[in-house]
Amino acid sequence: MTRSADRSRSTAETEISLSLTLDGTGEGSRRTGVGFFDHLLDALARHGRLDLSIEARGDLETGAHHTVEDTGIVLGQALDEALGDRAGIARFGQATVPMDEALASAVIDISGRPYTVFRADLPSGSIAGFDADLAEEFFRAVAGAAKLTLHLRVAEGSNAHHMIEAAFKAFARALRGAVAVDSSEPGVPSTKGLL
Repeated sequence: MTRSADRSRSTAETEISLSLTLDGTGEGSRRTGVGFFDHLLDALARHGRLDLSIEARGDLETGAHHTVEDTGIVLGQALDEALGDRAGIARFGQATVPMDEALASAVIDISGRPYTVFRADLPSGSIAGFDADLAEEFFRAVAGAAKLTLHLRVAEGSNAHHMIEAAFKAFARALRGAVAVDSSEPGVPSTKGLL
């Protein structure tokens, strides 16, 4: 069974097309018009073992906010679709990732209940058109649309680039664990019988 989804979203602010395969190798291209965001999405695909292609056009003249948030929404919708009824998945995933002086941890429950806790004392400013506060917007959008419980914390760091990239890599590794097929799981991993 191929766990994949194709999603798109078109608004007055953005136009996004996305293709996702959960059991991939990091293949695909990410083109959003925001260089550092493309770099972060490349890391997410590679470390999450997701085949991920994204084409996004947004109103970048107003900043990257709409492009980043809407990309997160579409990615979350694709994750939700690709996971199907959630039968046979590990459900929980966690990872801690260092990047030089930065240290980030992510814990995910594919719970069916969208909730995000994001703790990071990121230096303010912009990295190649990506404002540091957009990291939280992206993760909230993904978790909301995918119906994930996400706890993400950047515990250490002074360089915003390192801190944000460590957060994306930790999220990727935790997601990879949570969506993994568990051969010992006979059905949906919940006492309710659904997620």
